[in-house]
Amino acid sequence: MQEHDLGIVSPRIERFEEPLHFTGGGSLPTYELVYETYGELNSSASNALLICHALSGHHHAAGYHSETDRKPGWWNACIGPGKPIDTRRFFVVSLNNLGGCHGSTGPASENPQTGEVFGPEFPQPQVDDWVDAQARLADRLGIHCWAAVVGGSLGGMQAMAWSLRYPERLRHCVVIAAAMKLSAQNIAFNEIARRAIMSDPGYAGGYYLREGKQPTQGLALARMVGHITYLSDDAMASRFGRELQPGSEDDTADGAPQFQIESYLRYQGQQFSSVFDANSYVLMTRALDLFDLAAAYGGDAVAAFAKASCDYLVLSFSTDWRFSPARSREIVDALLAAERPVSYAEIKADEGHDAFLLPIPRYLAVLDAYLKRVEV
Repeated sequence: MQEHDLGIVSPRIERFEEPLHFTGGGSLPTYELVYETYGELNSSASNALLICHALSGHHHAAGYHSETDRKPGWWNACIGPGKPIDTRRFFVVSLNNLGGCHGSTGPASENPQTGEVFGPEFPQPQVDDWVDAQARLADRLGIHCWAAVVGGSLGGMQAMAWSLRYPERLRHCVVIAAAMKLSAQNIAFNEIARRAIMSDPGYAGGYYLREGKQPTQGLALARMVGHITYLSDDAMASRFGRELQPGSEDDTADGAPQFQIESYLRYQGQQFSSVFDANSYVLMTRALDLFDLAAAYGGDAVAAFAKASCDYLVLSFSTDWRFSPARSREIVDALLAAERPVSYAEIKADEGHDAFLLPIPRYLAVLDAYLKRVEV
């Protein structure tokens, strides 16, 4: 472990008995949220910062769960003592959203009304529903107003939704590599991923857990499709080029990977399908598709942001084609037109959409400089 790492951290569980009604219909009579916290909440609870995770993320954002962990949490580069999200100043909260598969109530949980696993009967969450659940967790933790709500990709959408749904409950909103709504191309990629899962015979209409099956091939394919969109062409070319897989000339098995990029994508797909739930992936991609920040304001993003009262930081990455800098500039333009305070930076990076997870020096410097301005 490094000097600026958090060391060993442990998740916690909060159970809620009051029903949560979802925006698109359906509800959960009771539910649990798994979360982690880093740092100490001050006496006035003014230093709380919420981390909203992306599509396949979860509550373990930083630190290690044990001495033998090979990898830290997914955003360890940014969270810790002396890092941009400095746990010497901030009390950081990171949770697994409802519908996920890392401990919070989701499709693999037992439906208390039937005694069976929810499976495909889990109600479809939307970004606003996650924000409502996060607000209830904040209440439990004694946090009335976040110093900042921070998120990348789908997490950035949650951060923006916070600023509109509970404008009095956050002072800063940090939106990284996100958009106000998906493009048709992005929705198309998500649909291919869902079709890959649902076409797997192991999916069994979503009842695979009840039937003792797993759509592992479909979920692996879905991840492979997604992974391609997270990388830039340059990043893939510099890392893999057209290099052949070692020994591929001698491997005559049908379907054996010939190129290194094939082998890499298959590995990523297999790894992902061993730890993620297929129904959760379907739900998460659909929530991503359904997010439309301005929909409730007649499609007028300026009118939407006029409701907000926080300051914003918007960040984008030069080679991110899934959420390109142009999409971030749309957010900035709407914020300026709504006369909201906003800072913006486009970070030069070769890594594509995944850049928001990586320790790119200029990115960390911009985030660090902004968050140092946040009063706690």
